[in-house]
Amino acid sequence: MDTYLNLSKEQYLEFMQFDVEEKFQMLNLLKFVDKVEGTDLTGEQQYQAYTQQVMPFFIEAGAKVVYDGKPYFTLIGPSDGLEWDKVLIVEYQTKAQFINMISSPGYPGDLRAKALTDSRLILCK
Repeated sequence: MDTYLNLSKEQYLEFMQFDVEEKFQMLNLLKFVDKVEGTDLTGEQQYQAYTQQVMPFFIEAGAKVVYDGKPYFTLIGPSDGLEWDKVLIVEYQTKAQFINMISSPGYPGDLRAKALTDSRLILCK
């Protein structure tokens, strides 16, 4: 099974061509590692550290968390367990603000990647 932790160059270039002028939401589906390599932290703890460090970038970008929840039960989908540990929906005012945020010096994307074993980031309108 393929896993996804970071934006690929191809996906970034495709996103740059995607026409979105108004505010949009990003659906985040997150699966945490049990233990972050080289630390005593769980993936969930590492993601909490990422969340704290990314907050100034969110504020600068005018982003806001619309939904932050933990999945508990699957009604439609695989019955052998929950696929995701956390679901987030973050709203961004413009694509330019989102791009500036993720490409800013000091953006803690490495903390996010270390916390996860798999993820999805899906643009929604």
